[in-house]
Amino acid sequence: MLCAVRRRTTSELRRMLCRQNINPPPLRSVSTAAGAGAGAGDPPTRPGPPPIRVALTESAGRGVFATRAIGAGELVHSAKPLVAHPSPSHLRKVCYYCLRKKGSEASLISDEIAGEDLGSNPTSYYFCSESCVEPSKIFYEVERRADWALYDDHCRLRGLKYPLMVKRLACMVISGAVPADTVDILQPATLPQEALLEMEEEFALLRHTFKKASLQDELIAFLTKQWYINVLARIRINAFRIELVGGSHEDLFTSAAALVGSDVSVGNAVYMVPSFYNHDCDPNAHIVWLDNADAKLKALRDIEEGEELRICYIDASMNLDARQKILAEGFGFQCNCLRCLSGD
Repeated sequence: MLCAVRRRTTSELRRMLCRQNINPPPLRSVSTAAGAGAGAGDPPTRPGPPPIRVALTESAGRGVFATRAIGAGELVHSAKPLVAHPSPSHLRKVCYYCLRKKGSEASLISDEIAGEDLGSNPTSYYFCSESCVEPSKIFYEVERRADWALYDDHCRLRGLKYPLMVKRLACMVISGAVPADTVDILQPATLPQEALLEMEEEFALLRHTFKKASLQDELIAFLTKQWYINVLARIRINAFRIELVGGSHEDLFTSAAALVGSDVSVGNAVYMVPSFYNHDCDPNAHIVWLDNADAKLKALRDIEEGEELRICYIDASMNLDARQKILAEGFGFQCNCLRCLSGD
């Protein structure tokens, strides 16, 4: 059923937000694109589309296929997240919007949105630049109105990260920046009964927090238990761990190797196109994050036109039994890639 927020026009939403003293941000679309920019002195040009297409596979649902030959080491495309959030251990260590680490080359503007009244709950966060302050308003204008102590403590004590992403998405929906069904295109996970019971407690905390913030009922009409479980089920199986490696596009092979065995996750994010990449224990492509949450996908070897691009969801250095166990329990499928079928 369509929620009340989605049925309202943009102008109606904006009038309602203004009555609640929430400044509605300009609506924007999130896109994935690749291609070189214009050279110095050249007129600006639109980047070309990435050399990929999304299509149905014979046995694994949707997949990503090459529309031309792709050379080893080629940057296939970049993608900005639909939703991203710092990990609890990095809340004060990375940009609250793009997840760039503190102390990097980006300029520090403030530990809070400069020059703005944070209201009755002045929890400050780091934003690495003015270019992150403005887009952060799609969730922060709403988030800062509420007291998140109970919800955040619940997540921290249980080591939960995905409910924080749901919280951010809910704030984006309330602000009118995105529709409530933003992540419906992503594949959902099958959830065990114990997970559903835990989600009910998290949902109750989330809705209670918004209600205490005195938001109008119409603004949170979408926030039902069904919506919460639907979103969390999709985030759980589609979220990427953001592990910043630094460097440049040319260093991606070295960067990929540096990640093995490391624990450098600064947060989690979900994306549109990257979520369509299927798994292979001997992948031909790899996703790396250089200095923020923008995902960079690069070919690990030559890829032929029409060939499916596949990434490895787990640590490919594990043995066959360990890989199969993690993929079955964490992703809900048995891997039948050539490497697994060969017994490697």
